[in-house]
Amino acid sequence: MNPSYPNRTDLAQRQRVQRLNSTDLERYQLERLNCMLGKILPANRFYANKIGPSCLLQLASLEELAGLPFTFKNELIAKGKLGGFASNRTWPIENYNRFHRTSGTRGKPLTVIDTAADWQWWLESWQPVLDCAQVKSSDRVVMAFSFGPFIGFWSAFDAVVERGCLVAPAGAMKTLARIDLICDIDATLIFCTPSYALHLAEIAQQNQINLASTAVRAIIVAGEPGGSIPEIRQRIESAWGARVIDHAGASEIGPWGFAASDGNGVFVNEAEFIPEFISIDTGDPAGEGELSELVLTSLGRYGSPVIRYRTGDLVRPSWNGAGKCQFVLLQGGVLGRSDDMMIIRGVNVFPSSIEQILRSFPEIIEYRMTAFKKASLDQLKIEIEDRLQNVERVRKELQVKIGLRVDVETVPVGTLPRFEGKGKRFIDRR
Repeated sequence: MNPSYPNRTDLAQRQRVQRLNSTDLERYQLERLNCMLGKILPANRFYANKIGPSCLLQLASLEELAGLPFTFKNELIAKGKLGGFASNRTWPIENYNRFHRTSGTRGKPLTVIDTAADWQWWLESWQPVLDCAQVKSSDRVVMAFSFGPFIGFWSAFDAVVERGCLVAPAGAMKTLARIDLICDIDATLIFCTPSYALHLAEIAQQNQINLASTAVRAIIVAGEPGGSIPEIRQRIESAWGARVIDHAGASEIGPWGFAASDGNGVFVNEAEFIPEFISIDTGDPAGEGELSELVLTSLGRYGSPVIRYRTGDLVRPSWNGAGKCQFVLLQGGVLGRSDDMMIIRGVNVFPSSIEQILRSFPEIIEYRMTAFKKASLDQLKIEIEDRLQNVERVRKELQVKIGLRVDVETVPVGTLPRFEGKGKRFIDRR
């Protein structure tokens, strides 16, 4: 690992890198990138083949990075006897000791494996997230999800353990049992998805448990849009009496994003990732605030690197640098997925935009959106659990906010599914 990377115990060094001006940050990133390229080539056959015959590549500037080919997820799904192991491995399988797999919600699950050194890089990359939550060794943490092969659970667990926290894994527990655990150990931090934070609050209310009276002071969320959407964040914070900390990452990339102090966006951790932004409208590099797809290059995961990886995440970048952190800020966090975008009667609509509107109604408990085709045109139907049983006010708000009249109907309370992991409230039948 590059020795110039700030140690996870050194908050001052992390903050120093976050405050670098653009020229010094590019110099820092270029050094890290060339160090990685020098380590992985030509051993990494995936990138040696993609980049071309120059297997000892060193870049003179970050501008040259744009000349390298993009990496797409479908390229990483390996063929042949190794099955689903990601094809961008640098070393023989025997060098790896961490096995994780994506959820497969968008196709075939992808298996990613890490070396011991790569795993330490994961824990390093988690540190800015923990800094945002001011995690201390005296904290008591509940990991409120089942511990399957999804990498985010395990990397978060090990990261807070290394900070000296008491950590309680709550896998295989029912929701009420997890609430009891939170109360019993006076937990101060919860890790979960935004959906599950809301579901925990719903079950607590049904059982006359006041979560705002617990010791929980912060909830670190990820896995879906929500933590940076004001309506969702405020609903969670009101129910828990605790601060919501957003975070972004992916199995094939790493934990790449941490929350802005005001909660209204996510910074790309440019100490460990080089971001690029492709305009959705033009396909060219995006400008300030422009809707774009996020492209990432990791700088420290030598065993499973990604170079110019097309994440499919839709974001609006800002380089204003008004606060202490000078990294690029994604306004509103991850807004949605490029493959989830609907064009309804000429209007671009994202599920996260609909969710933001629905969550502004405190009487709406749960919802589900279904996209479908009608005469080759995208259509959208929304089902809601509404205590008021009044869909007209929702239709009107949707029409005002997104300029469309959408089919909305009520269903009995408790009939729509609840989610522990990533919420699956958007069903695409197009």
